[in-house]
Amino acid sequence: MKIVFLAPFGIRPKGTLQARMLPLAQALQRRGHELEIIAPPYTNPEDAGLVELLGEVRLRNVQLGPTAGVLAAPFIAWRMLREALEQKPDLIHLFKPKGYGGLAAMALAGMQASGLKTPKLLVDSDDREGRGGMNELHPYSVPEKWLFAFQEERLTRWVDGVTVASRTLESLAWSMGAEQNKTLYLPNGPLLRPDGDRQRGRKRFDIFADAPVLLLYTRFFEFSQQRLHSIVEQLCLRIPSLKLLVVGLGPQGEEKQLEQAAIRGGFYKNLVSAGWVEPELLPDCLAAADAAFYPFDDTLINRTKCPAKLAELAAASVPIVAERVGQIGEYLQHGVTALLVEPGDLQGMVESLVQLLTDPELARRLGIAASRRLRDDFNWDRAAERLEQFYYGLRRP
Repeated sequence: MKIVFLAPFGIRPKGTLQARMLPLAQALQRRGHELEIIAPPYTNPEDAGLVELLGEVRLRNVQLGPTAGVLAAPFIAWRMLREALEQKPDLIHLFKPKGYGGLAAMALAGMQASGLKTPKLLVDSDDREGRGGMNELHPYSVPEKWLFAFQEERLTRWVDGVTVASRTLESLAWSMGAEQNKTLYLPNGPLLRPDGDRQRGRKRFDIFADAPVLLLYTRFFEFSQQRLHSIVEQLCLRIPSLKLLVVGLGPQGEEKQLEQAAIRGGFYKNLVSAGWVEPELLPDCLAAADAAFYPFDDTLINRTKCPAKLAELAAASVPIVAERVGQIGEYLQHGVTALLVEPGDLQGMVESLVQLLTDPELARRLGIAASRRLRDDFNWDRAAERLEQFYYGLRRP
């Protein structure tokens, strides 16, 4: 099949495309299909018009034209649609039902409704975008919020097929009018990185070889900052030699809030802030940890997510304590592949982390089992096989 993926934004600097759309495209390409990605590179405008290869998958960055004013959105959307149709694909798959790609897909749906012969159109959802979702997290204008909610609801109903990254998104898609037999649950697979070097990772951050290290690999916005501070403060009282290695930055400077809380709470010496880490250095950061924790508030945004960072941690055999919210309960099994606590159970999180950090054999067993589960049951090749069969089913008359 000739397949076009419509990207929500450019390949740089965000990592979203590498976390879901690109590995799916590459896995489908390995199965003998021809993949093209069409992207509006407004996050990396210097690449406008550039055609590049990502492995064997071709990425076409459309020319942007005006990026502000009333003509910007329809201009970029039209260029995406024109570029997609010029490839003469068997089907077009939109990733994220919003924005420029969403406008292009709406135009294509309109062409279908008018009787024109067009490729099959699908939409992929890996977040709740509209009401109660990402609209509440980002500083969008009122018209933008209205548009994104409208796009999510109407496209889910109009398209020929829907793929979703979580069970909650599956239920939401059905509630918005998607047919159950035309909806595919397609959770994220892990991003598999090379094995890291534990000694090198610790040396990079001046961490003693025998110090217990707890990893927080995060973007911070998925949980209450006050709750995070309380968990860490209690842990440092229980395990005074603990080092908390924090990898990642928050959208509102939440890592600075953690540093300030550490000064107030007396655990600043336990804090190791790595900030944003180059992808090639991440394996050493993961290898440096004895365990990781994944706080996850019980919100609609989190219940719809399929957390790629959690999948990456598990695939790298890092022992995990996490809150049982949404997709986390699909990925991990309590006592088998991780230690899970109920959402909001601060004391349970602390006790589970102490258990994992003081019982190396338990940590080793859980880490190995989690890696095996993520690599065997949630790998991208298996996902591509299921998606391929879904595509064939939609193409049958």
